[in-house]
Amino acid sequence: MTIETHKTFCRFCHAYCAIEVDVEGDVPVAVRGDTDDPIYGGYTCIKGRQLPAQYATPKRVRNTLKRQPDGEFAVIDIDDAMDEIAKKINHLIDQYGPRSVATYIGSYGYQNSAALHLAKAWHASVGSTSYYTSVTIDQPARRIAASQFGTWGGGTHAFTDADVCMMIGNNPVVSQYTPFGGPPPFSPYARLRAEMKKGMKVIVIDPRKTEVANRATLYLQINPAEDPTLLAAFINFIFKEELYDQTFCSHYLQDIEQLRQLVAPFTPEYAAARCDIAVDDVINAARIFATAKRGVAVTGTGPNMAPRAILTEHLVLCLNYICGRVNKMGERVPNPGLLQPPRPRRAEVKGAQPAFHHGPKARVRDLGQIIGEMPTATLNDEILMEGEGQIKALICLGGNPMVAFPDQDKTKRAMEKLDLLVCVDLYKSATAKVADYIIAPTLSLERDDITMLTDTWYDQPYSHYTRAILPKNDQSREEWEIYWELSNRSGIPMDLAGGQLSTERRPSKYEVLEMLTPGSRIPLKEIASKGKGAIFDEVQVIVEPGREDHGALLQLMPEGISEQLAEVARETYWQTGKIMDAGQEYTHLLISRRLKHVFNSSGQQLEPLQKKGTTNPAYMNPEDLESLGLNSGDLIEVQAAAGSLVGVVEGAKDVKSGVISMAHAWGDIPDNFGDVRNKGASTNRLVDDDRTFDKISGMPRMSAIPVNVRYVPEEVA
Repeated sequence: MTIETHKTFCRFCHAYCAIEVDVEGDVPVAVRGDTDDPIYGGYTCIKGRQLPAQYATPKRVRNTLKRQPDGEFAVIDIDDAMDEIAKKINHLIDQYGPRSVATYIGSYGYQNSAALHLAKAWHASVGSTSYYTSVTIDQPARRIAASQFGTWGGGTHAFTDADVCMMIGNNPVVSQYTPFGGPPPFSPYARLRAEMKKGMKVIVIDPRKTEVANRATLYLQINPAEDPTLLAAFINFIFKEELYDQTFCSHYLQDIEQLRQLVAPFTPEYAAARCDIAVDDVINAARIFATAKRGVAVTGTGPNMAPRAILTEHLVLCLNYICGRVNKMGERVPNPGLLQPPRPRRAEVKGAQPAFHHGPKARVRDLGQIIGEMPTATLNDEILMEGEGQIKALICLGGNPMVAFPDQDKTKRAMEKLDLLVCVDLYKSATAKVADYIIAPTLSLERDDITMLTDTWYDQPYSHYTRAILPKNDQSREEWEIYWELSNRSGIPMDLAGGQLSTERRPSKYEVLEMLTPGSRIPLKEIASKGKGAIFDEVQVIVEPGREDHGALLQLMPEGISEQLAEVARETYWQTGKIMDAGQEYTHLLISRRLKHVFNSSGQQLEPLQKKGTTNPAYMNPEDLESLGLNSGDLIEVQAAAGSLVGVVEGAKDVKSGVISMAHAWGDIPDNFGDVRNKGASTNRLVDDDRTFDKISGMPRMSAIPVNVRYVPEEVA
């Protein structure tokens, strides 16, 4: 049988690597990086190379399934299923109001370029504010901080051609995700190595000596959750040594003297003692960063899941901007984005527009809409709490709340209480197991897509439109199609950026993407005509002069920041060596991490990837294992104030003593002593959603969690 080779891009994770796929008789048989691609140059990761296994695995959901009265699932025709689902949703809206129907979009849902946009458009069309995504239990702090800080019209420095890059709690060599200034998600190690050969200094700050830390110019093995302390010390030192961009600061920053006073207590000596690092390293890191001509400081999931994430992100913005790390007048914007209309890039401040404290309110914890969506940490309560506004139905796109949401037992109660739970999932995930319907999704190789999510992440004006290279399974649906079918059956149209989507004729994916990108800098037709990824060199955007009558300033001291900094300075627990939480003393702090062979809970089901590991070990420093009488491979109970889990302990010299490093989004339906060697354990069993939450984002403490550890005999587990 003839093998045909197709160019496309991977959608296993956010990196969107350009790949070539060999197809034999409509079956994918091999994947490799596309060496002709001008950005990726042949790079692909271990996950993406398993797309043939994803296609072929018997674990894949190929037909839509409906739960039967006995709790088992039976195949149902997709059109019949959509008829039933639409009827139930319309009934719930009529009886309880639009807010009773919710959507949750997980990380995998982001890989379909139309899914988020049509889901959100449907919610707007029916008047439901119950729209949730994984962003609000992952990294909402970055966008919240930027919204109250303001932004620079010309954009900030990129990783390419920078003199310094400071990475705080992120590991792009493994996660393949560091947009907005860090190493690009494509071939991150090669890009890091290339820039370092040109002279870039790399500073890494992390409680674990990560893969990227092993390559750093300077590595600071900080105590967990002390990022604000260290960042404040950097800013203090830069002020005292007058290493900041005084011209830029005097023209564009507000409250610089107040910031200077607030960081004054954070001396290098204070930060070193509190973070358990060398004073010289604090000073050297601050000096290296501030004396560079071009560069950027970036964060990752770790600090965003830890306490005071918004403060951390705010201090990163302060650090970047006081050092003038912006594209100034006359400089080129490396990539202004190709899928959005052209707009001027000016050397001026775009004023702060806080993305919170307005819009709809949650019914719990005095929280409200943030960055245009409801906080996911409130979703369980919105389902469980009776009364007006209660959520009765949930559509889950590419997400697995059972292992991702705070408080796993509470999540299970919530999912089981719903009148209707619809999961669009490749597998019978922990969440799908309790669903009323599991809809088979159209696989990435079976559909058109464009690099919409990463449009502005590249360091060059690059885009890639791919056509489907495999026939579509007619019993599957793309994520966006779910919402078109609801619209079709209710007769309520959806408004997109390019106009109203007809409820009568099913549009093609290309037509939908055209309606999502009207007036784009490069027309969709031109991008699609390339048949592969391409750089559009004709896109040259230079930062224009700022307008004389435009006086907006960047806000160094928005509401709440001074109080939080003062609160950090008053803390004394680091002097006693005692880790306290809810009146109890704990010995360790558990931090989050990524594993290269999986993308959150995706990939754990594939045999080739299972060879790399079938659990999420609890990595601990060997000295800690010895002091506790533990050996690698033992089962341990990790106990926090909110709950406990059983995991497999492994010694790891890269983990700081007193720290446990454990990947999130593992496990199955809650069972405290389950099959952890083959399924892992959900770290969210250690997280409550109503005690340690941020007052703006609602996000609870999901990293730097105080815990105790004890040995668990195999026969007990």
